[in-house]
Amino acid sequence: MSFDTPLPPYNAADPHATFLNSTCLDLLLIELVPMAYRIADELSMSGEKLDDEERREAVFYRLDMLGYRVGQGLVERFSRDRPRFTDTLDMIKFLCKDLWTLVFRKQIDNLKTNHRGIYVLTDNTFRPFSRMSTVAGGQAVQRAQPFLWFPCGIIRGALTSMGINATVQAETSELPGATFQIKTTTAKS
Repeated sequence: MSFDTPLPPYNAADPHATFLNSTCLDLLLIELVPMAYRIADELSMSGEKLDDEERREAVFYRLDMLGYRVGQGLVERFSRDRPRFTDTLDMIKFLCKDLWTLVFRKQIDNLKTNHRGIYVLTDNTFRPFSRMSTVAGGQAVQRAQPFLWFPCGIIRGALTSMGINATVQAETSELPGATFQIKTTTAKS
């Protein structure tokens, strides 16, 4: 699956290629978080009522796992025609340049590493946040946090498909920016 105009090295002549308008993805990302909260509420009605922390954890898990599967599928599809990655930094660069462009239509603005398995990816104009309103009183940043869980899952799933076990944490201190911290541990083959 690709969005709008295929970018090299994606082949438009590929008979298996399907293209999706980026507006559809934007609308899906907008609806994912409320849907996850509704599902958590419906599941809790059958049993005990979840407290706020349990509800938040259930939503986080659902969104992270959805993103994880999407990330795996994207890497399986769009890295198959590329030479095998030689090191972790090449994989992270693929994530920042190609995969991020495919999903969010722009590259990551900044990549920092300590060369010991920690990478910090900064997107100063994170696309899902670009249309979000800033509520007076500082509530906007707090309300935007759940919208980072799906992209965290995408990153984690993509890295897992490339053979890297990682934990991904995301935060935002000011909209529309987002920062993703990746802590890697190389997978055992």
